[in-house]
Amino acid sequence: MKKHTTNYFNTFICISDDCPSGTGEVPPLKGDAKTVANMQFDMISKNPYKYTSDEVLFQVFADRNDLTESEYESAREQFFSKGQACLRASPLTKRYGWGIHFNEEGKMALYSSESQEYKRFIEDESLKVVKAMKSNR
Repeated sequence: MKKHTTNYFNTFICISDDCPSGTGEVPPLKGDAKTVANMQFDMISKNPYKYTSDEVLFQVFADRNDLTESEYESAREQFFSKGQACLRASPLTKRYGWGIHFNEEGKMALYSSESQEYKRFIEDESLKVVKAMKSNR
């Protein structure tokens, strides 16, 4: 079975051209429930440069589907057997004003779009800089 990946290396995802937020915003809860954006934000913001994109996307999938750890191995294989949307499609980069930096190991951290670090990453010629996907065509 073919295995797909969403991981980036030495890359910075900047916010989409139509992002409504000019600053990094903490994604709001929907009632008492965490959204995909909340889950991604919590994992990445509390653990900078600890996780890869694949690890975050799978963990959010596992949590939303109430998988037990014993189910992870087969579920992960199944999850990545088909292509998944990468973090360029994440609400963090499309709606909430967060850029994502991936280091040489593929581990990532969030940077608010108004921060000095964000501006430095955009201008860093040693990084591949890609835009998040637009919300509207």
